[in-house]
Amino acid sequence: MLPVFSLVAQLGRQPTAPLRIWLRTTSHKLRPPRTVPHQPTVRTRQDFVQANARAGLHQHAAVLVEKRPGPCPTIIVGGFVPDSTDAFYLMRSGLTAHGSVYYLNYPSRGFSTDLFLAQLEDLIEEIARTRGHRPALIGVSFGAGLVLELLRQAAANGRELPLAGLILVSPVACAADLLDPDEPKPSTLLGRVIKPYLSVPARSDDSVVEKARSVFLKMFESGANNRDALRFVLTRPESLRLRDSVLGTINAIDATGAGERVRALAAMPAMRVPTVFFSGPALVLYAEKETSVLVRTSPTWQEFRERCSAWFPRGRCVTVTNTPDHPVQHASLIFHSHNFQPHFTAFYRRLRYALAQAA
Repeated sequence: MLPVFSLVAQLGRQPTAPLRIWLRTTSHKLRPPRTVPHQPTVRTRQDFVQANARAGLHQHAAVLVEKRPGPCPTIIVGGFVPDSTDAFYLMRSGLTAHGSVYYLNYPSRGFSTDLFLAQLEDLIEEIARTRGHRPALIGVSFGAGLVLELLRQAAANGRELPLAGLILVSPVACAADLLDPDEPKPSTLLGRVIKPYLSVPARSDDSVVEKARSVFLKMFESGANNRDALRFVLTRPESLRLRDSVLGTINAIDATGAGERVRALAAMPAMRVPTVFFSGPALVLYAEKETSVLVRTSPTWQEFRERCSAWFPRGRCVTVTNTPDHPVQHASLIFHSHNFQPHFTAFYRRLRYALAQAA
């Protein structure tokens, strides 16, 4: 944990904050971020899954909402860690400017793909039907894989989800994105984490979980040690809050929760035969340094680089870059928020223009 406390010490020695930090903290004082539990009014799919004993209450995801007026609400599905509420802490104001933001956070003691996708589709229907606006949907890393799985299932049934637009950040949609089956040993940190869960017999004992925790902590701290990035993203109080929340999320995941998440990823089929998943505006964002997490043979990465429009006819695949000394890492929405933000801003501007034309 020392690097995290080093992060706090470094921030404490910063004499002044950059303009973007001043603007954000001033905005937060005037209108503090406030997420509250969302009570769903559409539960058809999730109730069906639970009634048929395909999932338990401990596998239920938490749904939070930050309520704001606006024509384009957003749903966020985060990666393995941190929670979506933490991953988008620095980007939330750009999203709330367009409408309410709904965050789905995974349960710590279990996971069910069936139940999670049922919750997500119920929420999409609820917003589109009862709020009168189609939501934008954002998926990050493993969360993007879950979004793709929901889109795949809908397409297989001849349906298209009622979405205003779609953003996928560093999508991980199958185990082959993290593990090259032709490699004798995993070549990435995350590959080494999930390998024991997928071996025969599978392992999910405390030592495996502890190793996974340490790897995710290292991934977080690799950004925290970037001194040049620090002064552009967080104040000292923000770093303390973020540290406590991220560490709390990592430490709360037990062996069952970790194992069920990894097995959910392993059960997802690789993207091979192009099918139109969504005909509306779509944006796929990959970091310039994905190879710290994704293998070079990642099927999802290859498909979107080579034929994104085959899956999303109105979609684009873009690489998010920074300076050569501080390249953008996989799904680095905290420490490289200023690199991702222009792409999000342009995309939402496009959605608002489309909504205005439709009106």
